[in-house]
Amino acid sequence: MCKMIRAKKTLDIGMFTGYSALTIAQVLPPDGRVVTCDVSTQHEALAREHWRRAGVESRIDFRVGPAVDSLRRLLSDNAGEAGSYDFAFIDADKESYADYYELCLRLVRPGGFIAFDNVLWGGAVLNEADQSSSTTALRQICQKLHADERVDVSILNSGDGVALAFVK
Repeated sequence: MCKMIRAKKTLDIGMFTGYSALTIAQVLPPDGRVVTCDVSTQHEALAREHWRRAGVESRIDFRVGPAVDSLRRLLSDNAGEAGSYDFAFIDADKESYADYYELCLRLVRPGGFIAFDNVLWGGAVLNEADQSSSTTALRQICQKLHADERVDVSILNSGDGVALAFVK
């Protein structure tokens, strides 16, 4: 998708092992940038080794700490990053998806996309008996996206479900 929209600046919320940042960075132009966020450095060495081996380490900016804080810093007056990103991929703690969404809406330009992973959650989102915090948060973000006039939304039912929000 990033290649198709000719993305240059992207966000990756929830780095984990660095795979999503790597795959995004591989299709960006040489001066492209992925800002990836994670609360842990547990997999940083693994991620950096694969980024280096793929030749994309210079395109990836790893931010350690709560993603909400990292995104707010990008929006600060000093950073001036509002409306300058082409794509955001959200795959971190499900309970914070709504917060990430609102911040990404301010960072992603009109015509850009915000993708949310795991929105089908193994089918749990359809099981009303499942009231776990992650499942409830995923239901809520899908309802919010459906009702939000600022975006057009489609859910891809491959894997564990990906919601794509096109920013108007």
